[in-house]
Amino acid sequence: MYLHLGNNAVVPHAVVIGIFDLELTSQSRLTKQFLARAQREGRVETASDDLPASFVLCQRDGGARVYLSHISAATLAKRFEKMSADLSNNGDAS
Repeated sequence: MYLHLGNNAVVPHAVVIGIFDLELTSQSRLTKQFLARAQREGRVETASDDLPASFVLCQRDGGARVYLSHISAATLAKRFEKMSADLSNNGDAS
């Protein structure tokens, strides 16, 4: 199953590490440093041309990738939780 991040951007459910509200988490110095470093290293992808509201941290291609999304963290988290429940009910963890 895939988590839809906006426009045509999707990530596999299994690679999602965390979903974060960009406004709340970017108040932290450590988060700002993490996002700036990820940007410098080319590990940030944008799911929309709209102003991002959240970011999704994923384990991809041997490292962490950050996906910026205009969809709220709460909405993405609900989608993720529903997929997790569906996978648990079906016994399929892929």
